Amino acid sequence: MFTDKQIERYADVLLWGLKTARSGKQKKNDIIVIRFNIPALKLAEVLFAKILEKGWHPVLRIMPTSGMEQKFYEISNNPQLTFIPPGDEELYKNMNGSIFLHAPESITHLSGIDPFKIGKTAVARKPMRDILNKREEKGTFGWTLCTYPTKELAKHAKLSQKEYTNQIVKACFLNRKSPVDEWEKIYKEAISIKKWINGMDVKKYHMESANMDLEITPGEKRRWIGISGHNIPSFELFLSPDWRGTRGTYFADQPSYRSGNYVSNIKLEFKKGSVVKIQAQKGENFVKKQFAMDKGANKIGEFSLTDKRFSKINQFMANTLFDENYGGENGNSHIALGSSYSDTYNGDSSKLTKELKKKLGFNDSALHWDIVNTEKKRVTAHLKDGKKIIIYENGKFSY
Repeated sequence: MFTDKQIERYADVLLWGLKTARSGKQKKNDIIVIRFNIPALKLAEVLFAKILEKGWHPVLRIMPTSGMEQKFYEISNNPQLTFIPPGDEELYKNMNGSIFLHAPESITHLSGIDPFKIGKTAVARKPMRDILNKREEKGTFGWTLCTYPTKELAKHAKLSQKEYTNQIVKACFLNRKSPVDEWEKIYKEAISIKKWINGMDVKKYHMESANMDLEITPGEKRRWIGISGHNIPSFELFLSPDWRGTRGTYFADQPSYRSGNYVSNIKLEFKKGSVVKIQAQKGENFVKKQFAMDKGANKIGEFSLTDKRFSKINQFMANTLFDENYGGENGNSHIALGSSYSDTYNGDSSKLTKELKKKLGFNDSALHWDIVNTEKKRVTAHLKDGKKIIIYENGKFSY
């Protein structure tokens, strides 16, 4: 497990992430929510003290245990599945920051639960998430999150707990004297790459690998973002494209755990922006139910690329936060089915109304599921003037 020094450094990196996610707009008396699973209690305690020292108001939220969560979905009737506790809306309308410490004691406890029940709860809670999205667009809210190692995660990643912890230490630079300085370096390098990509007038992106042939339309008023402090770690650069222009085949060779279900080798066929064919080696029925959660669940909300020069992650971690940032030999690309990110709008996001989002092709859904491809690949930008530029090849941006 972590040493005391590494926990201190982890807390400092999370606070850097929170600050960066809000472009340094914190002020005295900000309300910061710390959500955590019980195994991450020690890190929560360190964060609690550091937040107090900054003159902010920490609000603690212990996440339900795996047993509680399982019983919730087993026993709840429809009103209970969609219940929003009194006070939640008030808190969401006033919080300025959120830090989530993900430390699950089980990741398979919901495998026997009907996915439609899980989806019903997600849809009911979406208005709460919409409140935070709108506050983030206005610059009054920011968030970050991390993973704390548990025996359960290590087991499903087929690693010892020490090996799992070492992957986190390496990925988050907790073995460096000043991890924050390391994050600042990557942050500045990423700015240069984003400036290069965003300087192109792109009609479509074409991604090719052994099992993929996918076209993605960025759409109007879009920009690539990423390495912005939101996730610790995060090495991906991404945008939320115009979902209507997605066409072709996508393949996720990396396994995924979601809502207690293990899925592998997901293959999707897109036509006119929507998924029209779904295959999976394992968990196919679950995948189909997830992508039927609501009208936007079978459409793309994110297109992402990770440069292997940034990411030190070279093991499957049974955790999307790390797996979507996999470096390895070939880097990775991932798409997310479901909701899009409004901060990829290249304009004043505070003026991005629901009607404008729909007009521009920003997808809306209660789902957001990242599925990852780690194959050797090439991504070509087809410019509006007819030129072609390879922007990503052999796991690296071509910049």
